[in-house]
Amino acid sequence: MDHRQRDVVVETVALTKNFKDFWGRDKVRAVDDLNLQIHQGEVFGLLGPNGSGKTTTIKMLLGLLYPSRGRARLFGKDPSDVSAKSRIGYLPEETRLYQFLDSVETLDFYGRLFKLDGSERDRRTDALVEMVGLSAAATRPVGQYSKGMARRIGLAQSLINDPDFLILDEPTSGMDPIGTRSIKDLILELKTRGKTILLSSHLLSDVEDVCDRVAIMYGGKLLCCGPVSELLAQQEMTQVVTERLSGEQVRELTAYMAETLGTNVVSVGTPRDRLEQFFLRIVRQAQEEMQLKTSGALAGGQVSEFLRARGDEPIEGAALLDQLSSVEEPRAAEGSAVKEIRREPVRTDVLEQLAQGREPESREAEGDSVKEVHPEKAEVDRSVLDGLVDGSGGQEGGVEKGNR
Repeated sequence: MDHRQRDVVVETVALTKNFKDFWGRDKVRAVDDLNLQIHQGEVFGLLGPNGSGKTTTIKMLLGLLYPSRGRARLFGKDPSDVSAKSRIGYLPEETRLYQFLDSVETLDFYGRLFKLDGSERDRRTDALVEMVGLSAAATRPVGQYSKGMARRIGLAQSLINDPDFLILDEPTSGMDPIGTRSIKDLILELKTRGKTILLSSHLLSDVEDVCDRVAIMYGGKLLCCGPVSELLAQQEMTQVVTERLSGEQVRELTAYMAETLGTNVVSVGTPRDRLEQFFLRIVRQAQEEMQLKTSGALAGGQVSEFLRARGDEPIEGAALLDQLSSVEEPRAAEGSAVKEIRREPVRTDVLEQLAQGREPESREAEGDSVKEVHPEKAEVDRSVLDGLVDGSGGQEGGVEKGNR
């Protein structure tokens, strides 16, 4: 089906954003008269050099910034509409999560923000941790993660609400080639399930691999927009790929094309693998032969079942109970020493403190219990209590009651 016939998920009309100086005068025009449409079920790449207006555009789509002129619509609604926001998943350029929570507690916290019940949070958390390849590090604090591992858990939190529209800002930043390939495969799988994805990245090879259409911005303006295959095609040339030819055959073919067809052969060479494909093949072979184990990030598992295709009806009543009871326990990747995710009790007290805007209290050195430290509740000398009980007055630090 042509993309113009599908539902429009994102639309901007003359979208403009000016940043002002201290005196209220326009200083920088970050986005200038931007007109875009992103359709349901496509992967759309937003490209441009630093300072071209990509991040400002994304912030306006999220309702974090208000446009100076023009408008943006998500699912036909204003970006500030709560019902539209609830259908969005967002992975920002910098992964900023609570450093003292592990990956299970992190996903549980975000699941609470979307008001998911306990059994559904547990199911989605286990599925997402396995999907992004963090089963072996599920109980480690996020603050101990490498940048690539932090990006993985950041991606998992952006999917906890099963969004219809996913915004990914530099999703593969800091990831190794295996993780990068896993993320690209995940994006393609989400596309087959009807998800709409906006991808902003400086890694153009990643964009070329997964995007249906791309838009290139510069200085806040839209330079071009269209399908990747059309924008990259060199219309003035034709490529012919044959089985291997000898040097004599190449010379004969070149002469024939020049004399009979009047066409010059521009170049003759051997097709090459992409470096990514070569790297993955070599590493996969080593994994099979050496059987080494790791406690870090793995390649990742299957895309979670709860990330349903858009338009599926929610499961209710007995059907929901049947589905929950039939969910298999997460399995670690083949060759991993980890057989299952060891679920620690989620520290609901910490999550409640975060929801109330209070600073969480520190953990004890051993165990996961929370130790409350309040100076006004410090332990009182037993002798003082005894003295108060028997009427003798007691002493504090060698000072008699009458001297106080």
